[in-house]
Order: sequence, then structure tokens, then C-alpha cells
Amino acid sequence: MSGYPEAPPEELVTLRRELHRKPELSGQEAGTAARIVAELERHGPGEVLTGLGGHGVAAVYDSGAEGPTILFRCELDGLPITEISTFGWRSEIAGKGHLCGHDGHMAILCGLAAELSANPPAKGRVVLLFQPAEETGAGAAAVIADADFARIRPDYAFALHNLPGLPLGSVGVRSGPFTFASEGLAIRLSGRTSHAAQPEAGVSPAAVMGRLMEALPKLPETLGHSEGHSLVTLSHARLGEAAFGISPGEADIWVTIRAIDDGLQAELMGEAETLARNLAEAGGLGIGFEKFENFAAGHNDAEAVAFIEETAAALGAPRVEIGGPFRWSEDFGRFGGVGRTALFVLGSGEDHPRLHNPDFDFPDELIAPGVALFGHIARKLCGWTG
Repeated sequence: MSGYPEAPPEELVTLRRELHRKPELSGQEAGTAARIVAELERHGPGEVLTGLGGHGVAAVYDSGAEGPTILFRCELDGLPITEISTFGWRSEIAGKGHLCGHDGHMAILCGLAAELSANPPAKGRVVLLFQPAEETGAGAAAVIADADFARIRPDYAFALHNLPGLPLGSVGVRSGPFTFASEGLAIRLSGRTSHAAQPEAGVSPAAVMGRLMEALPKLPETLGHSEGHSLVTLSHARLGEAAFGISPGEADIWVTIRAIDDGLQAELMGEAETLARNLAEAGGLGIGFEKFENFAAGHNDAEAVAFIEETAAALGAPRVEIGGPFRWSEDFGRFGGVGRTALFVLGSGEDHPRLHNPDFDFPDELIAPGVALFGHIARKLCGWTG
């Protein structure tokens, strides 16, 4: 990994592995937040804000001189997935794991805190935000809505996400659309049960369910959306009860809806509901909807991207081309409404287990590159006094 420091400080590796052992789910990150506050206090920020949007934490390094406010964000939460790795630092919490790398992202920001403690910004402010509830798409909105966020509202905000499948330490970024918007839509069809020997005495949702399962994934094509700009994925379905003697009276269909921007996402969500409502009405069924995990699309500001590209070049970081936006979602997109923002990916290795896999583990070799990249951006915008 040319240009990067050779190895992270051992204390950051120890911290990362400690965090890995004790994952907490979205909205439940009290212990993780407390551990982060204790770590930050070792590095002398001028102010530490807690309870942001739930369990969010922000460390503020204020020069006292006029200049921009630069925010670097990482995530606090783990996933409801059982880890199967055999590392000595594997999760100690049954059914929960840091299988997306948020433990590593936190270690990177704590490493940046150490650098800022030794070399405070010469102008403006640097804010390190440890965001709650990223995995559910609820955290960023809650942080931004928090009254204390107005005190640290950034001019620029940056974040990284490790990404398996790319060479270790490589940097990928692009201006414009970067991650898709997404939201889960649960559809409940309600009819009337009957004896399986007399299905005509009831109202079964089976036929409508079948039509919806066929039509919903084709909705982007039906609406004439550009290829690759939107996606509807069936994620769960249930028809009645597991009983041979009953003709079903209800059904559940879950879909995840994704689009390249928030406007297209809103259109697709609305059309999915209209389609389901019309088919249910024609079939004599009642219908209900519930929505989950709303993520805004991520759009990278060109000026913020330029700082990342300059940083990667200055450090001699290997680069990868990102030809188009990623279809996965990241709860960083909402920060685009409060400042110039950019998210970039940092390669975790071409053969590394994928994100959310039960054997994923954040590569400790990425801690030093992450600190170096963020540190260079901070130095570029706010300078060092050291």
C-alpha cells in the first residue's frame, strides 16, 4: 500500500478488536458510545457532545480562528447476524456481529482524534461524529434533527466505507450519484379464511399475491426507468398459515425498493403502492402498508470529491475507477442536505469476505490508511498548528 504508514498503532488495533467483541444493534449502542467517549477523552477535544440522535457522539477540535467546519463520520452499530469466524476477538454477543466494518471505521476516527490532539487545527473546526443507527437508515436523520447538531453543522462532511472486492487500501470515489436510496415496503393483503374443502366460502389473497410477486420486480421497466437506475427486490412472502385444512385469508409481501435518486425513489414507492392497491381492490381484498429502513440517496459533491482525489494522489494511494453508483445504501446521504459531502470506498482486499457475511472481519491493515486519508483532508482544509 504505497504511500501509507506501514502499520497502525497497536492501541488502535486493540481498540478495534475490543469493539468487535461487543457489538450493539442500531439504536442500542449505549455501551459502544460510552467506550468511544472514554477513548476520546484521552485525546483532548475541546468539547464532546453525547446523546446525538440517540447514542451519537461528536468530538469537536476548535482552533478558535475563523475557518470551515469539517466533519468526519463513522458508525457505531453492528448487525443482527451470528459471526462464524474463529478469531480471538470474535463477537461475544450471540446473534450480533460487527460484520460491516463499523468497528474499524470507529478505530480510524479515534486515530484521527490522536492526531488532532497532537496537532490541533490552525483554523476552523474539525468534528468527529460517531453516528448511531446507520444500518437501519434512522441515525443520520435523528442526528441532524437533534438541537445540538446546529452547533456542529458542517461546511464539509466526509466518510469512508471499507469495500471487499477491491485491492487492499485502494481508494474509489466519483462525483454525483454514489449510493442508491432504498426503503422496505411491507404489503398486507386481507381476505377471509375458509375450510380448505370449501375455498369458495372465503376470499383468498393467493391470486393477487402471485400477480404482485410477478409485477413488482418488473415495475422499473413498466414505468420506463433507465436501465440500472432503480430496482425492486422481493425479500419475503407469506400466504396464510401452515395448515392443510385452511384456505388462506391473508398474505404478506415484502419488497425492497431502490433508486438512483430520491425523486425516482419516491415515484417508485408511490407506484408500487398504487399497483398493490388496485390489484387488491379488484380481488376484493383489504390492504395495508408499512415502511421500513428509509435511506436517502448518496450524492457526492464535486468540490468535496476533489479533496479526496488530491489526498489519494498525495499519499500515493492506489486508485480504482467507480463507473457508476452503488446499488447498496449508506445512511450518509442525508448529510448532503447540510453541507458539501463525499463518501469514498477503501478496498478491503479482492478476496476478502463480503460485507454482512458471517465470516467478515475488518482488516486491521486499513486503520492506518484511513487515518492518513482523513488526516490529510483535515490538514488541507484546516491546517495543523504542529
